[in-house]
Amino acid sequence: MTDALALFYAALAVSLPAFTWVVLGVILKSSGLLSQSLNDILSRFAFTYGLPLMLFAGAAQVDYSGVGDALYLLAGVLATFLTVILSWYYSRWRGHPLQYRGIFVQSAFRSNLAILGVALTYSAYGERGPVMAALPVALMTVLYNILAVLVLNATLGSSTTARSVIMGIVRNPLIIGIAAGIVLSISGLPIPKALPTLGSGLSAFFLPLVLVCIGASMNLSHLYKAGIFTWESSLWRLCVAPLVGVLLAWSIGVRDEQLGVMFLLLAAPVAASSHVMVVAARGDGTLAANIVVLTTLLSLVTITLGFFMLSMLSLVGQTG
Repeated sequence: MTDALALFYAALAVSLPAFTWVVLGVILKSSGLLSQSLNDILSRFAFTYGLPLMLFAGAAQVDYSGVGDALYLLAGVLATFLTVILSWYYSRWRGHPLQYRGIFVQSAFRSNLAILGVALTYSAYGERGPVMAALPVALMTVLYNILAVLVLNATLGSSTTARSVIMGIVRNPLIIGIAAGIVLSISGLPIPKALPTLGSGLSAFFLPLVLVCIGASMNLSHLYKAGIFTWESSLWRLCVAPLVGVLLAWSIGVRDEQLGVMFLLLAAPVAASSHVMVVAARGDGTLAANIVVLTTLLSLVTITLGFFMLSMLSLVGQTG
């Protein structure tokens, strides 16, 4: 019993710090101390400069000589495709209207891995977390954008072109930062000795900042409209998709810290960018926003319990 409690507190120590910053953002916004205009400026600054620099530092420290054997990358990609397929057929079986099916499927597979996911890996594994997360974040961010466009085009009749998708990916500051780090790592040039310290400092500053901005961006007033569709979508994002990912990763041999990182990336709530894409495709923006807010609020519980269960089974390696 004592060991189980210790593992539960360890799991809570992984999830609680990240969500404490989100709650702080909600409080600052509701108290008027963080205006929407200031929050927009801080969010833009963190997304454009802070997070890309942090991910650059992490990607530059990775040894890519064995990347072909990195099963957790394959697991992340396969889990994403499998979640898309399963959620599509589930939504059709449930009889969801076509214009809602794309929202449901995108919510099921598209986690906030680049922000909350990375923050959770930092809480779990310290400086090693973002380093291990850098490559999956880059690969899966590209995949998420492509799949989201395909799904929303198929269900909402939008006409996003392949060129616009590619340009959006190429111009994404997070992708640019990770790509630059990969280039530096494989170039053979010496890695600056100060880079790990720089990466650690950037993580300690920008991750809390962007989490506060997420909290300040949430609109809780619409949650009273949350119906069964919103709850079903949240269940798939927070429970079904991570379970699919963990089982698939474990079945192909992913273990220890890599399994822990993959779980934390896949278990994160719905990315706020999903709402932006639904609105751009002229879908139900309020519904998409409700799913983002609800999954963010509930993910503290689901991530804590999920990581606790994996810790009980000794599957996610040593944290801290």
